[in-house]
Amino acid sequence: MDTVIHFMNDSAEFYKWSLTIADKRVEQWPMMSSPLPTLGISALYLLFLWAGPQYMQTREPFQLRKTLIIYNFSMVLLNFYICKELLLGSRAAGYSYLCQPVNYSNDVNEVRIASALWWYYISKGVEFLDTVFFIMRKKFNQVSFLHVYHHCTMFILWWIGIKWVPGGQSFFGATINSGIHVLMYGYYGLAAFGPHMQKYLWWKKYLTIIQMIQFHVTIGHAAHSLYTECPFPAWMQWALICYAVTFIVLFANFYYQTYRQQPRHKSAKAAANGVATAINGSAKAPEHTEENGKKHKKGKKRD
Repeated sequence: MDTVIHFMNDSAEFYKWSLTIADKRVEQWPMMSSPLPTLGISALYLLFLWAGPQYMQTREPFQLRKTLIIYNFSMVLLNFYICKELLLGSRAAGYSYLCQPVNYSNDVNEVRIASALWWYYISKGVEFLDTVFFIMRKKFNQVSFLHVYHHCTMFILWWIGIKWVPGGQSFFGATINSGIHVLMYGYYGLAAFGPHMQKYLWWKKYLTIIQMIQFHVTIGHAAHSLYTECPFPAWMQWALICYAVTFIVLFANFYYQTYRQQPRHKSAKAAANGVATAINGSAKAPEHTEENGKKHKKGKKRD
């Protein structure tokens, strides 16, 4: 028991010390004064993962077509805004794509970049709705380990990123990822219109490939920074490399199960907000469903 108490005290002291080197610019921004809101929302997310399927077990699935269209295209706009702000802000600030330390000044371009990264962090919390919609539509098999791992960890880790390093090298990965999310949510939004859109969505496999390339680029970028001793926190670079490796393994497994192991006609099926990529889907399409998630068997339609 004494060991546990000492560990908790040491952890509290370490956190207090870490606050002394946190970015003072973001201290009063929404959600940034304490980790508790982020941890609380993440805990509610995990609770919903347990309670949601139980609640929906004996109920008809919601279709949510209009909701999905609005949600997905709203996410397209949000990620486009983030990507645009990071690109324009970093260009105006004269950022280097190979090595860029964090500038904690109140320079207008630096604050612009920090603000865009804060919105990127917020977007990771909004993305919890991906899981909510899956469960409400009874797409339980779409809530894979990769799906949950990605959503839950990104929200928490980016709170840490915004708290301590909302600028510098942090812009690189967020810019690439938000750009990819423009394509990804664009795919989901089009798929939500119905089966007649499927002939235009042949490119879903390449979204997964682009995402895997993204992680390799991220590792190479972080490794180059470490090799050249770029004055950006080394602990952040190492953490990023380890995190990206986990995604490469999980995405590669998803890609193999979806596009290599299964017959081609099965992998061609798509569910709105579902099987295009590993983050928002799983390898297998749900049984008794068509492309837009409609059940073959008769049931009450719920919007």
